[in-house]
Amino acid sequence: MKSNVGGIDRILRIVAGLVLIALTLTGTIGVWGWIGVVPLLTGVVGFCPVYPILGFSTCPMKAKS
Repeated sequence: MKSNVGGIDRILRIVAGLVLIALTLTGTIGVWGWIGVVPLLTGVVGFCPVYPILGFSTCPMKAKS
């Protein structure tokens, strides 16, 4: 798996995932909050399986030497 999730994207995914999970654990939102596991994992791993399907990447391009 080649990384396709860039720095800011990763941070936003991790924060959003943690917020959703925390809201679920505190009872603020229902069980649907567990969907926060998906952005959390994609942020931690740095790979989003939907991005290649859409031909999208938020990683900066590396210069070829």
